[in-house]
Amino acid sequence: MSNKYGDIDYVFKVVLIGDSAVGKSQLLARFARNEFSADSKATIGVEFQTKTLVIDQKMCKAQIWDTAGQERYRAVTSAYYRGAVGAMLVFDITKRPTFDHMTRWLEELRGHADKNIVIMLIGNKSDLAHTRAVPVEDAQEFAERENLCFMETSALEATNVESAFLTALTEIYRIIGKKSLSAVGDYGKSTSLKGTTILIPNQDANSGGKGGCC
Repeated sequence: MSNKYGDIDYVFKVVLIGDSAVGKSQLLARFARNEFSADSKATIGVEFQTKTLVIDQKMCKAQIWDTAGQERYRAVTSAYYRGAVGAMLVFDITKRPTFDHMTRWLEELRGHADKNIVIMLIGNKSDLAHTRAVPVEDAQEFAERENLCFMETSALEATNVESAFLTALTEIYRIIGKKSLSAVGDYGKSTSLKGTTILIPNQDANSGGKGGCC
């Protein structure tokens, strides 16, 4: 039976955070549209994409927000977290400082977001493993200590990108489902972007990823 949002049962707002140039926009483009642009420009301000998925026979729309990682746009991000039920914390495995800054990003996220937010730590650019500056073990240890999901991805090669988003979204659905809350909010009432519907099989959400998860 359709509701006033059409066939959408839940809308999940997910935010992408991390330093500039770690590949946040590329991860979003790969997941939402299966696209990758080698000459992607820095994100200015905030933008979002949507993708519709079926989880446990429920139609769920993921509204994924992307913002610039540069310090001068931090003022934009204060309201950016409002209503978010999931976050993708992204670093570049070839640039150690982007991983070292994860602690600061996590503190900011936890300071602004709901305490039950699902957080996925993503080490992007796994296709450049030959120039790795962040050992997998370091990221796994950080994720375990902070109780985060963790996967390494490559937006360029489409490695683990879908798995990372689906793992986070499935966990969000489980949490929302347990609370019997509708996540359809004002931010889900209108969008000009049409998503692609895909089916998630009943399987362990950890499959295809590295490290522990929620």
